[in-house]
Amino acid sequence: MSEPRHPAPRPVGLLTDRNVLVVGAGTRPSDDPKAPVGNGRAIAVLAAREGASVACADVSPSAAAATAALVGEEGTRGLPVVGDATDPGRSSAMVAEALRELGGLDAMVVNVGIGLGAGLAGTSPQEWMRVLSLNLSAPFLAAKYALPALTDGGAIVFVGSVAGLRAATDSPAYDSSKAGLFGLIRHVAKEGGPRGIRANLVVPGLIDTPMGREASARRASRSTSFARIPLGRQGTAWEVAEAVAFLLSDRASYITGQSLVVDGGLSSV
Repeated sequence: MSEPRHPAPRPVGLLTDRNVLVVGAGTRPSDDPKAPVGNGRAIAVLAAREGASVACADVSPSAAAATAALVGEEGTRGLPVVGDATDPGRSSAMVAEALRELGGLDAMVVNVGIGLGAGLAGTSPQEWMRVLSLNLSAPFLAAKYALPALTDGGAIVFVGSVAGLRAATDSPAYDSSKAGLFGLIRHVAKEGGPRGIRANLVVPGLIDTPMGREASARRASRSTSFARIPLGRQGTAWEVAEAVAFLLSDRASYITGQSLVVDGGLSSV
């Protein structure tokens, strides 16, 4: 199995001998043979490239298996884990499986999210609850069950969105749920602090992923936003993964409860 090329510098062993659980490690299926890699898969592969063994969790068995195979191609162990992150029992079981099969758990990344609805009038209560369940409750559950399982000095990273900084989409549920991650990560950092466990949030902007391309196809205003990005382009999932790897590593040893925006400057203008 081939993996989309990552143009970043050579790996330096940021995560050597770490065991990492990535929740949402798959990539959304696409009919485009040139479709870019998604954030979750890029994070898992880059973590492996930096020396980690990775439990690749996803609701889709095929997506989890595909990412785990790519991790294995990097020379470390890739463990496919299947489960619905919104279900408390499965969330707990995914953490337990990663802990048991990898022989320990040093870090966790939660990369999940959907957007439904069109404005307040066009968002049903059911759509609101479905988005909040995945985008906010699933990270809560993952942290609830992973925090006791992590080794002292470990790390947690949530993947959010610049939609949490402003009303950036047509989905009030999406924007609200991503805003909630800022508060949740601060609380996780507070509880993890006594054991040296750090918790941070990566905040991507307009990233070229299969999900991002679908959003652009549905909403023309997203494509016109590209011109407002100071760096003049969309980001890639690999650039999001680099930020995550940094925050998981010892190079971020005194950073916790913080958000790292990866948006080419979009939110600053």
